[in-house]
Amino acid sequence: MKQLTKKLSSIVVAFALVAVALLVPVLPASAANCNSDGKNISTGIECAQGDGVPTTLFGENSIFTTIVNVLLFIIGAVSVVMLIWGGIRYTTSAGNSSAVTAAKNTIMYAIIGLIIAFLAFAIVNWVLGAISTNS
Repeated sequence: MKQLTKKLSSIVVAFALVAVALLVPVLPASAANCNSDGKNISTGIECAQGDGVPTTLFGENSIFTTIVNVLLFIIGAVSVVMLIWGGIRYTTSAGNSSAVTAAKNTIMYAIIGLIIAFLAFAIVNWVLGAISTNS
């Protein structure tokens, strides 16, 4: 069971890394930003930045908001999968008291994970809203 848990956690981490890599767009810079006339740092930064890539750290459509939302989505998805897995374990326990207890614990911790994910989403968005309105 511990090997299955380790393999499952490594698969979840790999999935999270792939999801973040796919959800954060890196597009080529437009030719309008890359003129050879201005040879200063600002022109180089604008040339290196891709089109559609967020430039702000906090606020709406920022880097931090995107990363936090993706991670919270992954946590919520894992919680739902574990809730389903706990239900399957509960229905296939065949009256074995230790299997029923393990299945109930899986369901309980999955629900706690969902609650924590929702609360974390609400708190992060509230804090980011407070930061973006004050700055």
